[in-house]
Amino acid sequence: MKVLVINCGSSSIKYQLLEMDNETVLAKGLLERIGISGSKLKHKKGSEKYEISKDVANHKEGLNLIISTLKDEELGVIKDTSEISAVGHRVVHGGELFASSVRINERVLKEIEANAFLAPLHNPPNIQGIKATIELLPDAAQVAVFDTAFHQSMDPIAYLYAIPYNYYEKYKVRRYGFHGTSHRYVSARTAALLGKPIEELKIITVHVGNGASIAAVKYGKSVDTSMGFTPLEGLVMGTRSGDIDPAIVPFLQEQEGLSPKEVTEILNKKSGMLGLTRGQYSDMREIEDGAIAGDSICKLAHDIYEYRIAKYIGAYVAAMNGVDAISFTAGVGENSPYLRKNVVNKYLGYLGIELDEKENDCKACEKFISTPDSAVKVLIVPTNEELVIARDTAEIVEKNLNELNLW
Repeated sequence: MKVLVINCGSSSIKYQLLEMDNETVLAKGLLERIGISGSKLKHKKGSEKYEISKDVANHKEGLNLIISTLKDEELGVIKDTSEISAVGHRVVHGGELFASSVRINERVLKEIEANAFLAPLHNPPNIQGIKATIELLPDAAQVAVFDTAFHQSMDPIAYLYAIPYNYYEKYKVRRYGFHGTSHRYVSARTAALLGKPIEELKIITVHVGNGASIAAVKYGKSVDTSMGFTPLEGLVMGTRSGDIDPAIVPFLQEQEGLSPKEVTEILNKKSGMLGLTRGQYSDMREIEDGAIAGDSICKLAHDIYEYRIAKYIGAYVAAMNGVDAISFTAGVGENSPYLRKNVVNKYLGYLGIELDEKENDCKACEKFISTPDSAVKVLIVPTNEELVIARDTAEIVEKNLNELNLW
């Protein structure tokens, strides 16, 4: 079975075509600048890389270009779209209704649209991608895989905010959490590397990239996570503030004469590491290089980044009453020995962790980086969200689940 994985952003589409018989990636790519001049498709088939420059007005045109490329005699890996059995769509917000992946039908699509107010920047392009793919690949099964689903196992003590309860009842204001497919994959892979059932383990997954979140996974279930009602809460990120005193929002509005929309823009796109480095850097590679070279601004920003990660790890050790393993993942977590070393050696010694400096000195590898006698195991586990989406899609299609009122 061949499964096409689609991840639609507001002006981009990431994709992978996988052969599920052996879980190999046949082709993958990224289309950027949809609706903006200078659209560009970066496509990879095996080790061969291609670039196509062509203006793309909308997501339907973009998906049409991607599908045409997958069929292309030179660039492609299939002869006909009939070879694509199913499409797995990353959908950011599933609200409270979706605690697992689901085959898309009219009711499901309406519910995703109804949740768009919870994720106005993310769900609308996800919906556009679904509708376009249904038109372009009408014979392929369509499956939605939700970023929020893995965290639906949280108890009310973890997901409710201490604001008037009627706001939860009226608007569903609560912690949802994101990066669920990543936390799910990494925690399961961590258990496999430990050689123990995940149902017996307490695992903290540290997903740190430009966006960042941490999850407490107890016995295979997410019991808490750092992102909240939106992806803005939690850790310091590339351009997002993470946790702040909520009174800062009206304070800035009054002092600077800003609208709610303008403050939201500042907290999402001008804060985080970009804000801490006075608008200079949001890329952690540049900040890390600056910190190592002795740049005081970069050093302070990096120290704050590390400190917030360590605080959340400590909180989740308490939430689970212990921890067996801590796994670093995503762009920064997988590729920064400097970050991992500082977080572990500065803050986590009380857990009986001993870092193996030699093992830690690697990038994008899957391995233990704690010593054999470390009380808590520390690992690098490269994430694979696309594989999770593809696996869920294949399983749902093979079991013929949720087949009422299909397109």
